[in-house]
Amino acid sequence: MTLRPAVVLLSGGLDSSTVLAIAQDQGFAPHCLSFRYGQRHGRELDAARAVADKAGVASFQVVDIDLRAFGGSALTDDIEVPKDRDEQSMGAGIPVTYVPARNTIFLSFALAKAEVTGARDLFIGVNAMDYSGYPDCRPAFVEAFEHLANVATRAVDDDDAHITVHAPLLHWTKAEIIQRGFALGVDYAMTTSCYDPFEDGACGRCDACVLRRQGFAAAGVADPTVYGGS
Repeated sequence: MTLRPAVVLLSGGLDSSTVLAIAQDQGFAPHCLSFRYGQRHGRELDAARAVADKAGVASFQVVDIDLRAFGGSALTDDIEVPKDRDEQSMGAGIPVTYVPARNTIFLSFALAKAEVTGARDLFIGVNAMDYSGYPDCRPAFVEAFEHLANVATRAVDDDDAHITVHAPLLHWTKAEIIQRGFALGVDYAMTTSCYDPFEDGACGRCDACVLRRQGFAAAGVADPTVYGGS
């Protein structure tokens, strides 16, 4: 049986690695895209490559773009990463770790990759249930981009196909994501979530680390993350 191609955005984090496992479980042959976009560190790209290699994906590609040209985020600019925030603080407004238009840009590249590979399915690990507050992780964004994809590509005109943007984690809690990934055999020790890691591990204090820790605790799954401090 020939597996259907799909393009999966793979950051090397917990969420996107779970989405990759879900796509494969649904019978897709994933073409994975990661991005070197001027982020603070390259650890996530190493993690993405390792996850993709273990999963045996159809292809893995790192695309170079430079969002430092615009800045405006603690991940691409000289802005301090927030630490030790509680859930109420995380949910108050859009955090400085939001990278302007990042998911729009990433999905645009995924759409181009889909046209070349013949894929009609895009997978992204956005989640509206945690406290990130990112506007490009909301249902309206996913719906709007899917509409765009179906009016902006040659593939739709050529074969009257429908392009679907899959966001399977959109309404899941972090614990539900971890439980599903654990059931699918995701090795979370290979993934990284930290915005501001040390050489010997994750910081354990940024929003991403806090949500990750809480997710493993709520899921009843041992957290394999190495937390550094040197």
